[in-house]
Amino acid sequence: MDALILRLAGPMQAWGERGTFGEKDTADFPTRSGLLGLIACAAGIRRGEPLGALTELDFTVRIDRPGVRMIDFHTVGGGYPRKRGIPTAEGKRKDSAIITRRHYLADAVFTVACTGPSHALDLAQGALESPRWQPFLGRRSCPPEQPMFLGRMADADFALKTAPLPQRSGQGPDGARVDFVRTASASDLDAWSEMFDDCDSFPQGDRNYRSRPIVRTTEHLPDARACNGTGDLLIALGDFMGRSET
Repeated sequence: MDALILRLAGPMQAWGERGTFGEKDTADFPTRSGLLGLIACAAGIRRGEPLGALTELDFTVRIDRPGVRMIDFHTVGGGYPRKRGIPTAEGKRKDSAIITRRHYLADAVFTVACTGPSHALDLAQGALESPRWQPFLGRRSCPPEQPMFLGRMADADFALKTAPLPQRSGQGPDGARVDFVRTASASDLDAWSEMFDDCDSFPQGDRNYRSRPIVRTTEHLPDARACNGTGDLLIALGDFMGRSET
């Protein structure tokens, strides 16, 4: 099955799952809504507009390096005179700061296989190769490290099992054991869990997400090149991208 292969790495990532205004959480891996948002942003789809064929895409996430969870303490509106304070729903102004806590994954790396019908993959590929707007890793403050788009591969499963692995702890000479997250199928009914991260658009106001069954497995990857340092990783990524169909 054809797949677009993405490498999601950067100083910070944030894949909100159940966040409210005061507490912006992050899942341990990229969510479906977050990945659709990344591609929709690259395609120039505005908030509130339907995602169209992009909703036909499916994603399998390989957790190359889980990263470290961090919390950033934010204040908004503190120290301003009342007439310049934060507006309230009643049309008044607050005279105190609004406090928020935002969760991030620091130094995390994920490899993602994006699969689906050819017309949806063509749309996503064109957007990723020539993005209209800057893609980001869950929040605008989280730009991706390059290369992000590794190409289109003929076999999604083979690509995920052979894509280069960054330097990580617990990596032995016989390969690494790596977690995968994918949408559960009928054969996974005894081992699936649930996330609310499926959507058709990103409206300006409240967002309502549908539930999605997922399954998380751990696999041994003896054929994935384990890289030592940035230079070795860039060489391995170049070799891997050379196998791309396009």
